[in-house]
Amino acid sequence: MGIDTIQKQRFEHKYVINEEVALSIRDFLTSYLDLDSYGATQPNLSYPVHSLYLDSPGMRTYQETINGDRNRYKLRIRFYEQMDDAPLYFEIKRRHDKVIAKKRAIVHRYAATDLAKGFIPGYSCLVDPCAEQMDALVDFSRLVNHLKAEPKVHVAYFREAWVADGSNKIRVTLDRNVRSEPQKSLTFSPELRDPKPVFGNNVILELKFTNRFPNWFKELVQFFGLRQGGAAKYVDGVTNLGEYRFLRSYV
Repeated sequence: MGIDTIQKQRFEHKYVINEEVALSIRDFLTSYLDLDSYGATQPNLSYPVHSLYLDSPGMRTYQETINGDRNRYKLRIRFYEQMDDAPLYFEIKRRHDKVIAKKRAIVHRYAATDLAKGFIPGYSCLVDPCAEQMDALVDFSRLVNHLKAEPKVHVAYFREAWVADGSNKIRVTLDRNVRSEPQKSLTFSPELRDPKPVFGNNVILELKFTNRFPNWFKELVQFFGLRQGGAAKYVDGVTNLGEYRFLRSYV
């Protein structure tokens, strides 16, 4: 997973569906999109995704989502493997009204713990040491210090991803077995001790696009009778686990 396929700015529509509908949608997608090249090599066409979410002691980013703030963000560190040389993805996911904007820095694992504490980053921390990546990492560090952010929740799931013509202007994902558990340490292991399901046996379908809503997206939604709704993995995971488990007083 060394290739960065992030959509830097996009719209996304989410739907909670069952597995039977998900398999039918997979068949539908084959007429328009290609399976993600990495996922195509994996069992069940899906690869594991792990995210460690950081938040303030008072759970500010969680509360902003619960309150429906139009302009908000989340901080997370995403990883896919546990190997010593496997990179980590430091991500800021912002919502400006209906638009999703992302910044991502691909970081060497040895540097991740200090960076997650808000230490000042250097180019040597980056797998791809360029100005764009450094800008993302500096912004991440700034927000960590602003929030006094600390580890809160480990979210894991299996992702089936479809893309258009090898580009990333249109992307459709099916996320299965979404689960979460509290995590207070800055460790980046895919092992979960006692995870709880976030959406039961349901699948989270996300339609992601960078310009207009494609006509065939409309056909898909109408044909399968889909109803758009919220499916925030971090926020719903915290709610299911119990918000009280994550709050602590400021020191």
